[in-house]
Amino acid sequence: MATITRARPAALNLTPSAEARIAALMAQAPEQAIGVKLSTPRRGCSGLAYSVDYVTAADPMDEKIITPGGDFYVDAGSILYLIGSTMDWVEDDFTAGFVFNNPNAKGACGCGESFTV
Repeated sequence: MATITRARPAALNLTPSAEARIAALMAQAPEQAIGVKLSTPRRGCSGLAYSVDYVTAADPMDEKIITPGGDFYVDAGSILYLIGSTMDWVEDDFTAGFVFNNPNAKGACGCGESFTV
């Protein structure tokens, strides 16, 4: 019997704008940085927050997404909270930042800094 293997979808979808921002971050990254990593530390009034930081060593448990501008990692402990999410980079006259459309989030705090699942 033949085994059928299909590609596993990425845990997180990145918009072209988010990929461009990752490329910009990597262009100015510290020398030892190998990529950018998304995690969801416990913080804020709703429990979890999104955190994007440089990463200097690959964790084999993390999800690695290869983008044109550099590698993007999703923390292994955060993947369950992010499956099916889309990460975008949005800039307007007043703010600039990553924006997440997360179907797993059941609620968010009023300021938008944290979410709950």
